[in-house]
Amino acid sequence: MAAAAYLDKLNPEQRAAVEHGAAPLLVIAGAGSGKTNTLAHRVAHLVAQGADPSRILLLTFSRRAAQEMIRRVERIAMQAFGPKAPAVQLPWSGTFHGVGARLLREFAEVVGLDPQFTIHDREDSADLMNVVRHELGLSKTEKRFPAKGTCLAIYSRVVNAQVSLDRALGDAFPWCAGWSAELASLFSAYVEAKQRQGVLDYDDLLLYWAQMAGEPAIAEELGRRFDHVLVDEYQDTNRLQSAILVALKPDGRGVTVVGDDAQSIYSFRAATVRNILDFPKSFDPPARIVTLDRNYRSTQGILSAANAVIELSPERFTKNLWTERSDGARPRLVSVRDESDQARFVAEAVLENREAGEALKSQAVLFRTSSHSAPLELELTRRNIPFVKFGGLKFLDAAHVKDLLALLRFAQNPRDRVSGFRTLQLLPGVGPAFAAKALDAIGGAPSPLAALTGLTPPPRAAADWAALAEAASAIAADAGWPSGIAAARRWYEPHLERIHEDAEVRRLDLAQLERIAETYPSRERFLTELTLDPPNATSDESGPPMQDEDYLILSTIHSAKGQEWKSVFVLNTVDGCIPSDLGTGTSSEIEEERRLLYVAMTRAKDALSLIVPQRFYVSSQSARGDRHVYAARTRFIPTALLDRFEAVSWPPPQAESQGARTPVAPIDLQARIRAMWG
Repeated sequence: MAAAAYLDKLNPEQRAAVEHGAAPLLVIAGAGSGKTNTLAHRVAHLVAQGADPSRILLLTFSRRAAQEMIRRVERIAMQAFGPKAPAVQLPWSGTFHGVGARLLREFAEVVGLDPQFTIHDREDSADLMNVVRHELGLSKTEKRFPAKGTCLAIYSRVVNAQVSLDRALGDAFPWCAGWSAELASLFSAYVEAKQRQGVLDYDDLLLYWAQMAGEPAIAEELGRRFDHVLVDEYQDTNRLQSAILVALKPDGRGVTVVGDDAQSIYSFRAATVRNILDFPKSFDPPARIVTLDRNYRSTQGILSAANAVIELSPERFTKNLWTERSDGARPRLVSVRDESDQARFVAEAVLENREAGEALKSQAVLFRTSSHSAPLELELTRRNIPFVKFGGLKFLDAAHVKDLLALLRFAQNPRDRVSGFRTLQLLPGVGPAFAAKALDAIGGAPSPLAALTGLTPPPRAAADWAALAEAASAIAADAGWPSGIAAARRWYEPHLERIHEDAEVRRLDLAQLERIAETYPSRERFLTELTLDPPNATSDESGPPMQDEDYLILSTIHSAKGQEWKSVFVLNTVDGCIPSDLGTGTSSEIEEERRLLYVAMTRAKDALSLIVPQRFYVSSQSARGDRHVYAARTRFIPTALLDRFEAVSWPPPQAESQGARTPVAPIDLQARIRAMWG
């Protein structure tokens, strides 16, 4: 093998990270600095140096990220070993939750779990929480008790942030603080219900893994299993994930984490920037820090402005993004009168860019909150400019998709009451009362699905009852995946036509779901991974939800992280929006809002426009009602930073004068229209 020729294209900092030894390593990877490429090269280099790929644990935050990482590692390995080298297999590459699910199944009997446990997605978990909430009488309190989704969010916060219930309520749900005792009882009953039914929720996959890793014997066995543990996007981890990492490798040997403290923006998911800030001190001696600050995405003008914004943060890893792309103008601070002018400015600028040869898909409009784009969406529709907005209906939230998945889960684990409850009520004549009675009847049977056949259903369901039991038994037999999902589709499609008027459209989604299932080796892997890392919408798997081959991207800043576009427009760059009024309660919240603006700015490759409406519409703010308020430029761009931007007013004065109407004599058009009819 040539002397690491496959590393020649890396810059010195990237190469230092790739060639680092086994001591703990923190790679601070600035926006656009080639983070993924560096991490993939490090994995390939470890293999080239003799590391066993099956003993490398690579943790990412989405299944797609893991798949992309594997593809890159394979390409780099071909450069290192030649095209005849066998493909590099990384069997332990995946998300924290996905790897946790695999380990829990492997150690299930050791830790008291049924190996056939099913995993609830968020909606199923909320449904089970609601059942327990109702059973405890909390749905009929004199004062309104928190809804099921809020209850689940509080429970999730306690688990992932590793804080007490009172702390979670005080920090994130102060309006629910008066229900602390009732919530504690609810969560205790919710945990008991999950354990009775043999189900785990999304949070359990980390909680059980962390608890398991807290046992010295198991922790030692897991630590011996992996020589190297690499974590991508470490700034997005929560305290539970950090605890798992330290439990796996207490001395830090073989640990590499990659991330950017300046892009830590997910505290609402219990992620904490403290994990990456405190990582070097987690080991003795402290971890080595390698900083990637050469940017391969943006022009220097954009980077200089973004650097200036983030430099005002009081606590951060020092880095100054730079690039060899010295071309390009400074970012624009565009002052407009109101949100209507903001929408018109964006529409005209987008069309102007398109006429200059820049595809709509190369442009994006970003905003702090989904509702901020409403006026723009109306303007784009009026001008017939196609767009896709990220943050729509989740694929697994579509009723027909959930129906089919519920049948698969029920067949795998008949004690899963949420899945069984949904499945049984698909039959005509079966309501909640009979469904609950049926599940009670089969719950204690040695063979629940066989017991299902012996029940007497309501008269309207008699013709379909045996078919359901037969389909569930066939799926449970698992005679060669994906035959199970085909059997589920055959059973469900007649009910699809009965339940939904747009059955044909939904049938196409189910066909697409079956094609997705064919890419998984088993029903268990399919249900687990689709639950843990679902596509955002059906369009993620089947293409954009429109006929146009080109379309503008609209996205919240949170959804835009990790993406890039030639031209980026950021809406409502004013106090009250960035930072959000809801994000200024503490200094840590304000700093996360600053990082949000930084993330938005660093998505732009060639052109960046931050739009500042002089006033905007506020809906239902306390007793003052809906109103227009006057806005101030975001506090994150103080006067001292204005030289990093080009100040622009829109529309320009000459455009306003050119657009003025010439006075004309009044015309009675109404009389003319009446005359047309006699």
